[in-house]
Amino acid sequence: MSYQIELTTRDGQAFGFACEPGQDVLSAAAAADITLPSQCRRGSCGACHATVTEGAYTLGDHSADALASGDPQAVLLCRTRPSTDLRVAAPYDHTKVLLQPVLTRAARIAALETIADDTRRLELLLDADDTSGSAAEFEAGQFAELELPQGGVKRPFSLSNTSNWEGRLEFLIRLRLQGEFSSYLRERAQPGDVLTVHGPQGGFGLIADSLRPRWFVAGGTGVAPVLSMLRRMAEYGEMNDARLFFGVNRASELFMLDELDALRAALPQLHVELCVREAADGRQGAHSTPVDALAAALAGGGAAPDLYVCGPPAMVSAAQAVAARSRVPSAQFVSERFTV
Repeated sequence: MSYQIELTTRDGQAFGFACEPGQDVLSAAAAADITLPSQCRRGSCGACHATVTEGAYTLGDHSADALASGDPQAVLLCRTRPSTDLRVAAPYDHTKVLLQPVLTRAARIAALETIADDTRRLELLLDADDTSGSAAEFEAGQFAELELPQGGVKRPFSLSNTSNWEGRLEFLIRLRLQGEFSSYLRERAQPGDVLTVHGPQGGFGLIADSLRPRWFVAGGTGVAPVLSMLRRMAEYGEMNDARLFFGVNRASELFMLDELDALRAALPQLHVELCVREAADGRQGAHSTPVDALAAALAGGGAAPDLYVCGPPAMVSAAQAVAARSRVPSAQFVSERFTV
């Protein structure tokens, strides 16, 4: 006998599907042609986190960093196997749920440049297809998985630009010493190379119709989806109070500063604080980490902002703890964690 799952998104849209005994909720949704936001699908990244509001289940093995501590109902849908019917609350709007498999398209490298220590800006141009032409359609904050032309290596990266008719996709990628994708970008990638793009995907993004202040906390290339959201705000002329706390370990790791200057010109209400852990004499800012800067800003009082946090798991967890101590409602905390 199958179990009935009812998943309700942040904006109140309900999706129902059946889940077979022993099957995880994420796979059950996919079997019903419902693609929910996810990434690693093995309990490591936290991208498929949600909250069970009713019903019994078993939560399988997962990384301790993938779930927020202190919430006994928090689950990872890729590791949740129901033993009764379930009601689930998702932390994203219904627009992040696809009623079809993830799109797969070919794209060519248009530009590849070094923008900071071990950080590359990769620009792709989508090939035209019969459905979308060459348009790049996605929501600010989402990611795509990029697959190498040979060997089938596939890695997820956040998009840093916004939807466009030209088919342009921009990614800010930190190179890893032993990474296969990093080795390709460092040693072999050339303009014109064809990559396979799986996406858009993911539930990270702006809370629809919120008029509250928007504060962003980014570590390293975690600023990529934040740039996408700020660029969207500029394109739409949105005037929410906005703050960005952008942190790196060393000043040589800072990047996209000209773009941040342009965004401040387009969004006069935007305040940017650069946080450099190893900066001498605090010349890059009063705080060494973006979480320190967030804590100081929240201590100043005022209306609780919507918080958007992207970066390493430890940084996201620290930001979540600061937000909880400052009584920011959990529904106003939106995050995405990097995985290695």
